[in-house]
Amino acid sequence: MCKLFIDADPELWRSATRSMRIDGMVTSVRMENHFWRLLEEIAQRDGMNTTQMITRLYHESIDAGHDLGNFTSFLRVCALRYQALQLSGDIPADVAVPIGELDANRILSHESTLHESARHKRHVH
Repeated sequence: MCKLFIDADPELWRSATRSMRIDGMVTSVRMENHFWRLLEEIAQRDGMNTTQMITRLYHESIDAGHDLGNFTSFLRVCALRYQALQLSGDIPADVAVPIGELDANRILSHESTLHESARHKRHVH
């Protein structure tokens, strides 16, 4: 089992720090290259570069009232959710389909139903 992870390209888990300007303030984000690649793909789907997409995520999260004390963790979770939603079929694998054109409410409802079903199964067994 572990060979799949141990023998993967080490470049995937090497970290890279990127500096960006959000609201006039320079901030640095350090993540593993695998997460950067996923965030780049998400951004490209909607015609943005990674910094533009991260800035938009930041603003929309603040507008929604989220505490972004650990913004880097938030970005990692965004990348992992993107992959999970692709695997579930909620986000098309075709990167030509913009994320912004998807029915977010339907996807979130479907995801909630799946999580509730999984919780129920754990409690029944």
